[in-house]
Amino acid sequence: MNELTTREKIFKGLNLGIPALMGLFIFLNPFPYTTAIKEICFYSSVVMILILACFRKLDFSFRSPLTIPFLLFALWAFIGLFFALDKGNSIHDYQMHLLKYMVFYYILINYFHSRERLSYLSWIIIVSATLFSIGEIVYFYGILGHTLSTKLVTGLPEVAVNWVGIIALPAAIFSLHNIIAENRLHVKAASVICLFSTLVICILTQARSAVLALFLSVIILCFKNKKIMVACLGIVLIFTTMTSIRDRFTSEDPISALRLGIHYVTYEIIKDYPIMGIGFGMETYGSGKYIDLEAYNKRIPEKYRGYIYTDPHSMPFSIAVRTGLIGLVLFLYILFASFKMSWISIRQGKDDHWGRRLISAFVAVLVIGFFEPFFSHVPEVVFYTLLAMIAIVWKLGDIRAVQ
Repeated sequence: MNELTTREKIFKGLNLGIPALMGLFIFLNPFPYTTAIKEICFYSSVVMILILACFRKLDFSFRSPLTIPFLLFALWAFIGLFFALDKGNSIHDYQMHLLKYMVFYYILINYFHSRERLSYLSWIIIVSATLFSIGEIVYFYGILGHTLSTKLVTGLPEVAVNWVGIIALPAAIFSLHNIIAENRLHVKAASVICLFSTLVICILTQARSAVLALFLSVIILCFKNKKIMVACLGIVLIFTTMTSIRDRFTSEDPISALRLGIHYVTYEIIKDYPIMGIGFGMETYGSGKYIDLEAYNKRIPEKYRGYIYTDPHSMPFSIAVRTGLIGLVLFLYILFASFKMSWISIRQGKDDHWGRRLISAFVAVLVIGFFEPFFSHVPEVVFYTLLAMIAIVWKLGDIRAVQ
């Protein structure tokens, strides 16, 4: 009897340990020099799940509207491995940047499946992004002594400045929602601090994509309350016009501002590899071994030629060049299914508004991803976490509808 009790305690501990480790994994996502800890958290969770499965103590479901889109995209990307220009890199990235995060997604939807744990997850994102933002601002402007008019550059090899908005904006949106919807004063106060920190770092990076994403996400989040929406948009507009980011919108050449030269080069490569793409590996595009970017640059109109970037600088272009146009369609299917889940949640979720705040954060990430390099571990953790949260809210609404 004691042995059985001990075993049950171990199984209970494993079931509690999995969400704790995954929460730590998400919390550490933006912080540098934590790769080893994050890998331990992730793979320890996988091992725990396998142990529970072996002893039949696991209630694990793959039920999700994203299962079929994931399966189709993963299958097409797998077929593409046989046609990849750099098979080694493509196999590696297929495992580490697709399969790994699909596993991550299913762990989240199975272990953060309640409103309480969903709230914990949102606070993990908020606190993580806030500490990251404060740390970066203090270091860059306080310790290094830069003026506030200087564009903030993280200087971190693991977190490019392009990704700061992807880290900060979901936290800012969750914080703004807490300020609007929460009645508890201490929650509002904490959310104000978090919102201010994450907004400030987005402005200081002078990233136009982050400002555009912020505008759209505020409109979506506050659409039902026009007064709050106008007030929030006014604050963002004031921040934008009174800081140096204003010059990024008014003085730069439209061709360079929209990165049309990069997209033109990527388009030329897609024309040569329209079906299977160049391979799932992300280093294939810019390594110089398989794709001659200089030769492609000479093929585009002269006015678009400029500095040659080694990344497509756009989520859809990156997918299209790596997996072909069919891969792009299948990836868009994943996004469509996610938006559909959010729409259903918004229509059903009259009590908690999770659907609206998640679609707002998701749109913010996608807008930034449309203009910036996206596919690396830090943005992918944010992307798949939001996908999982959207699916969890959909499941909760679906269960309520059945009941």
